[in-house]
Amino acid sequence: MRVAVIPARGGSKRIPRKNIRQFGNKPMIAHSLTTAKASGLFEHVLVSTDDEEIAGVARQYGAEVPFRRPVELADDYANTTDVVAHAIRWTRACGWRIEAVCCIYATAPFLLSEDLAGACRLLESGQWEYVFAATSFGYPIQRALRRAPNGGMPMLRPEHWADRSQDLEEAFHDAGQFYWARPEIWEAASPVFSTKSTAVVLPRWRVQDIDTEEDWKRAETIFAALRLMADGA
Repeated sequence: MRVAVIPARGGSKRIPRKNIRQFGNKPMIAHSLTTAKASGLFEHVLVSTDDEEIAGVARQYGAEVPFRRPVELADDYANTTDVVAHAIRWTRACGWRIEAVCCIYATAPFLLSEDLAGACRLLESGQWEYVFAATSFGYPIQRALRRAPNGGMPMLRPEHWADRSQDLEEAFHDAGQFYWARPEIWEAASPVFSTKSTAVVLPRWRVQDIDTEEDWKRAETIFAALRLMADGA
């Protein structure tokens, strides 16, 4: 059995109520829910929340919300791994026999079924503890700048000043969309990012972290452009 767990607490500070705020044609969380269900990968799509309104919206779009997240896992310091492990313990108490769990973020409107499926195949190969979504940095991180106390902008790694961009190692970052692992890995709180993990690499134009209003507006612009492309196909 495969299970999706979507963490969606009610106390978002930087973008209040962002998990159920209208994004495009439906509440934000509904995009992750509908993609997860349409993928056909999961016997159950669970939403872990402490919030009744979020629970209602999740059920409206076909998710199961069979438990409430404990208070200690619903504050600003809540750890995603602990939230998923809590959901896994609930499934064990119900007697479910789970082979794989995919944590899907509620704010992942660009999530695609084929990405979930590709990552699932990688996990089932048995080579990896975690399989997640990542994307490349658009500029060499070795040439990054920092702001000095006096307002100056020196390089973080000045030894790379004269290096050509194409000679520098490509770097990647977490796309903040999904994370596959077996239940025992979640419960052991093994580190997600390590040589024991691998990633499905997504194009940069389909990745947007959504933590600020600026992030939200940029995501809306990308979403609108993708809809226009789909309508014109």
